[in-house]
Amino acid sequence: MNAAAIAFSVIGLVALYGSVELAWFASRDRRYWLVAPGVVPILGAIVFALADVPVVHPSLGILAGIGFVLLGTIGGSPFVSYLLTLATRGSVTPGSHGGILVMSPAPVREILRGGATIGYLERVALIGSVLAGQPAAVAVIVAIKGLGRYSELENSAARERFIIGTLASLVWASACTAAIVLNW
Repeated sequence: MNAAAIAFSVIGLVALYGSVELAWFASRDRRYWLVAPGVVPILGAIVFALADVPVVHPSLGILAGIGFVLLGTIGGSPFVSYLLTLATRGSVTPGSHGGILVMSPAPVREILRGGATIGYLERVALIGSVLAGQPAAVAVIVAIKGLGRYSELENSAARERFIIGTLASLVWASACTAAIVLNW
């Protein structure tokens, strides 16, 4: 890891801490400002790695790698929420359990519950599989997620939300993984 990557991971950890704090005290809609402080360290680490900035002590590199794993796992939540809000433009009614409310032949019901928890798991699984040298496992992760949600995807709003959320989550985790791999 280079010195810039370490500095950027520290910035990312501060943003991550802010994200965790706000998760307890504010609604998801108010965490969108955390997207920029999360993107800056990721892009900065990738740019500095491509510019061949000299490597520092390996133990600091390990700490920076841990920082990017945490940023990639937890810090992706505001990014995904922001993109979902942009995509749906307020046309989706959020449910009380983290899902969305949809009209079906029966009364209104909540679907896609637990999406935040599934997102955390999918991002840590992606990062872990790539770092373990098994990038093909990403296909298995996406397949498992798709099969698990299949019965809830009869609604067009649910399909759109599922696809956008999954792709945004995978892009975020992949960028954090690139910051680790390029600097290691």
